[in-house]
Formats: sequence, structure tokens, C-alpha cells
Amino acid sequence: MENFDVIVVGGGMIGAASAQGFALQGLSVLMLESFQPKAFELSQAMDLRVSAISQASVSLLKKLQAWPAINAMRLCPYQQLQVWEDPQHKLIFDSAQLDLPELGFMVENRIIQLGLWQVALQSGVTCKIAKQSRLLSNHPEGIVLAADDTQYSAKLMVVADGANSTMRQQLGVGISAWDYRHDCLAINIKLDAPQQTATWQQFYPTGPRALLPLADQHAALIWYDAKDTIRGLKQLNKAQLKQRIDAEFPTLPGGFEILASASFPLTRRHAASYVKHSAVIIGDAAHTINPLAGQGVNLGYRDVKCLIEQIEHCGLDAKAKALRRFEVRRRPDNLVMQGSMDMFYLLFSNSLSPLQRFRKLAIKVVQASGPIKDQALKYALGDL
Repeated sequence: MENFDVIVVGGGMIGAASAQGFALQGLSVLMLESFQPKAFELSQAMDLRVSAISQASVSLLKKLQAWPAINAMRLCPYQQLQVWEDPQHKLIFDSAQLDLPELGFMVENRIIQLGLWQVALQSGVTCKIAKQSRLLSNHPEGIVLAADDTQYSAKLMVVADGANSTMRQQLGVGISAWDYRHDCLAINIKLDAPQQTATWQQFYPTGPRALLPLADQHAALIWYDAKDTIRGLKQLNKAQLKQRIDAEFPTLPGGFEILASASFPLTRRHAASYVKHSAVIIGDAAHTINPLAGQGVNLGYRDVKCLIEQIEHCGLDAKAKALRRFEVRRRPDNLVMQGSMDMFYLLFSNSLSPLQRFRKLAIKVVQASGPIKDQALKYALGDL
């Protein structure tokens, strides 16, 4: 049996960040992942899974020493976030409001993962590719699990293996869950317009449609709609899909070429508990939210920051206290964000006349109210 201080199950954006955070504290860390991330090459096509990384998440990635590696690959800063239903009345958040050079960065998920793996290996994290991880025991003193044909023990296990977490299921931690009535189609395009610096989203009764700027004049179009509609869009060839975008999407900044597309279901999940004995559940394994505002990964990084701070403050020998403090701090924040996104989703995804009038008035009021607008922006950036 191999012994470690911490075992991290899941080597994605959240798991790799927690592994690196613990390694920087001088702890011995094993990170288990089911596949090796593909190395980056500049000629590679843009990934379809991208994240809007907030200022607070960038600060964490810098503290984890991963940001230089990420920045050296490929990303796109954005200065504006625009939201509207009626094009005549837009709610616009601008980095100049808070005297910032940008609101955040659009980054491909795999690039964030690769940057974290690079520094984690340099920091001494042991990375193992294992198809299956099987929990053997979980007690207040520690955990034992088997990965492929090897057994490992640790004082703490961090569960970060995503929304469909098999380790969460093995722990016997239940979830509250439902599927939203919409699915999402992500479409990568190459624009013939200058590099975009704003991300925007227009709301329709059938669901929002958004543009996320990406590096090198690329962009991701995000189309939310009824599941049957998204299934139909998936069947179209590129020329047919381009016609539908031209006809039904908000006006794009010039001509474009479709490069790739894929659909994703929209689900809401929340673990009944984040902690069980020597195991703690973080990121999408603990909570998923409606992706309307792109806050899912940033909530995960708030989890990482809080967890590594609590363990550093209390020490592994007092991990029970640290994990209690982690859950007390993180559960309310995650519930507030989930509830806010659900309310936003329900408010805008309908065609009821009274709500249409209310939405138009609300956007005008918030756009004209400096303090409220600034506070909303600070919360989204993770500064509150």
C-alpha cells in the first residue's frame, strides 16, 4: 500500500488546483485521473468547452503558480459583459467601472487543466492514470482506496471527479437534482471581424443566445433552446446551421465560418453534504448550476481556495474542524448562486407579458443604478 497525506480523485480544472494547493503546503499528494490531458499545440482547434475565468479565479491560479503556464498557451481577455432582451435597453458591465484592465478571461478548459498539471508535477504531485477508483474504507482517521491494481491510503480525500461523480456515489452522499428543460449547443466559429473584447447574451422566450470571445478572432456561440430544437440543430450540416444562425441569432460582428459544434445537457445538482469522515466533495461533484452567467468553474475555485486555506490553518491532524469550517463557509455561497441562476433562468425563459414588462424595467433600473450595478459586478468577479 502506498501512503499519502492527500488523495485527489479527479484531475480536471478543480481537482488539479486543489492538488497543487496542497503540494505547495508541503503535503504529499496523489492525484488520480482517468485520462492524460492532450498536450497543447498552437495549431490545435479551439476546444468546445470554455470557461469565463473571473478575477478572483485568476488570483487563485496565480497563487498556485499556474497562471504563467496558462497565459503562455491561449486565452482571451474580455472587458465588457452585455445582457439584453430588447436591443434598445442593454445592461452593460464594463471593466472600467472598477478600474480593471479586464473583467476576466475566456479560456479553454483543457488549457487550464494543462497549466495546473504542469506546475503540480513540478511541485511533486504524484499523478496516476487510473480507469477506476474503488473506495475500500473511509473513517475519521483516513481513507483507503484501490485504483486499478494498487491500494492507497491518505489522511484526506478530495472528491473532484465532476458532476457524475462515481466517488460521491461510493461515499453514499445523496444529491438533489433535476434537468432544466433546455439543452445547450456550443458552436465554435472564426470571425472575419476584429478581435472581440465583449461577451454578450440576449434572452429569448425559448432560451438565451450568447457570444463568448476567444483568442485569434475566434468565438463560441452558445444557443440554449428546447431539447427537441437542439437535437434538430445537431442534425444540420455546417451550411444549414449557418443559415439558422444568420436567421435566428443576434447580429454577429461580421461574417463567420463554423468550425465545430456539440450539445450539452443542462442540469442542477447539489450534494446533501460536502463532508463524510475523511472525504470532502468540491466543484461540480458537489454542485452544478445553470451556466447562464458562466459561474460554475468560479464557484469551484472558491471551493478550492476555502479548502486549502482551512487545511493550512487547522492542519491535517485537525481536519475534522477544517472540513466543518469549509462546509459552513461554502454551502451558503453555492446555494445563493444556484438560486440566483435559477431565478434568472425562470424570469427570462418565458413570454408572459407582465414578466416581459418587469424584465425591461429591471434592466433599465440596474443599468442606471451605479452602486447596485457595481456590487453585482464585484460579486460576479468574486470580490465580495
